[in-house]
Amino acid sequence: MTDLKKLNNLLELFYYKYKNQSNKNEILLTSLKKPKIEYSWHETFELINQFSNEIKKFSEKGDRCLLISENRPEWFISDLSIMLSNLITVPSYTTYVEKDYEYIIDDSKPSIVIVSDQEQFNKIKNIIKKKEFIKKIFSFDELNEININEYYCIKKLNFKEKNINNFLNLKTTRRDPACIIYTSGTQGNPKGVILSHGGILNNCEGAIDLLKSFIKKSKTRFLTWLPLSHSYEHTVQFVQITVSAKIFYAESIEKLIKNMNDCKPEIMTAVPRFYQNIYQKINSNFNKTKGLKKYLINKMLYLGNKKIRGKSLNLTEKIVDNILDKIVRTKIKAQFGGCLKTFVSGGGALDKEVGFFLNAIGLPTLQGYGLTEASPVVSCNPINDIRVDTVGPPFKGNEVKIADDGEILVKGENVMLGYWNNKEETEKVLKNGWLYTGDIGEFQNDYLKITDRKKDILITPGGDNISPLKIENEIINSKFFDQAVVYGDNKPYLVALLVPSEEIIKLNTNEIKLEIENINKSLTKIEKIKKFFVIKEKFSIENGMLTPTLKLKRFKIINKYKNNFENLY
Repeated sequence: MTDLKKLNNLLELFYYKYKNQSNKNEILLTSLKKPKIEYSWHETFELINQFSNEIKKFSEKGDRCLLISENRPEWFISDLSIMLSNLITVPSYTTYVEKDYEYIIDDSKPSIVIVSDQEQFNKIKNIIKKKEFIKKIFSFDELNEININEYYCIKKLNFKEKNINNFLNLKTTRRDPACIIYTSGTQGNPKGVILSHGGILNNCEGAIDLLKSFIKKSKTRFLTWLPLSHSYEHTVQFVQITVSAKIFYAESIEKLIKNMNDCKPEIMTAVPRFYQNIYQKINSNFNKTKGLKKYLINKMLYLGNKKIRGKSLNLTEKIVDNILDKIVRTKIKAQFGGCLKTFVSGGGALDKEVGFFLNAIGLPTLQGYGLTEASPVVSCNPINDIRVDTVGPPFKGNEVKIADDGEILVKGENVMLGYWNNKEETEKVLKNGWLYTGDIGEFQNDYLKITDRKKDILITPGGDNISPLKIENEIINSKFFDQAVVYGDNKPYLVALLVPSEEIIKLNTNEIKLEIENINKSLTKIEKIKKFFVIKEKFSIENGMLTPTLKLKRFKIINKYKNNFENLY
């Protein structure tokens, strides 16, 4: 395995791995869309060099390059080409609206813009006409409605051209910026988080330490679907390089299960909402079973839960559990390609009921914790000692401590360089080398446990702190509800906005009330939902109520439905 501590930058990592491939024509990048697109290690290396040569013609060291694309092999090629040109990648979500793009363009002032296709270009074409600092547009596919001299299509890159090996001339250091990742922002304008080459390499080091017990020497299959513009998947991209993986790009979230069967991934990273959906679907199917099938499922859940909670099985239970592995868990795994070694959950808190369930049915799920400002991972559960109600021990190279008020503080090479063009906000969260995360936590032995979110807590008139996320998770674990928002800061009791599940027949108010009363039984007195209102429209990325990683934009939702909430008091 490569000694990541000795590398100066992320390009050295790729070059070292490329040079050590015994077969450089082996496929590295595969798009599962039709037509299927594949690039070998050699083709990828050549394209990165050639694309970098083009980018350099229109830019200078330290310039920013805006990258707007869905996940596809060319995203990988572009990201490394930008860095190889001594530029800073500014990834942007394809789900943004025009005003979001305009804000990021005005803030980062890119000299180069890369778009994947006509659809993405159309989102910014009116903006870029006004921006004189933009020198060139590049695209993966041919564009219409644009002067041919204004852009360059990556398809024109030619392997017959004489290639200059730019990797050998690179002077980039670990402290140099690799990218500026704008936080998707659950409230207010996004902030541009500057991550260094060393910060991402440091994160890769922790990830490899975590995965080494079950990862192959090379060619481990990864399925990528979380947007590469998110810091989590962006760093995973370099973890994939570190292990010389085979990288597959999913078609869409709707086709994820199909794609898992297409490429049979061994490792997959996703956000909690994905696992919540799996839990709801599998659990719903379990509830429909009868007779012997029902008995076997219940036995599997009982023994699986016992193991994951660290309790020993007696000899009879071990034999039964092994049989259940072969006749029940294997069938469940087959639905996800049959080769999965682990899911890794990040980008938000995984409900512990979901975590226990997935691990019990034979889908190992490692919950981690991090934030964009930490490149992004701070800690993660190891495969050989999963403690579901924690986020695992801190990665090597991370120093983590708990402040007097319970806030989690992080120090290390992985901590961001700062917020782009925002000294005031930087100084709020970076103090004496420590990153103030805004999350509340504690240590259970060496394992970190998140107990609250500093900014999202609700405070009762009596001074009690309540986590709305905890209650929302209880609500959406019910098959009756897809989404929920809890409200009640400085109010006499809590109320909720509910979005019923599409799979459930239209419920009347009394049926919803009975289900909420049932949910309330697992909540403390101050956490119970006293009143609620129901809306039909689901929160989505498209209607601006979810971030691209499927987190609720709580501030925006509450503003929209403020009167509905207040009318419940």
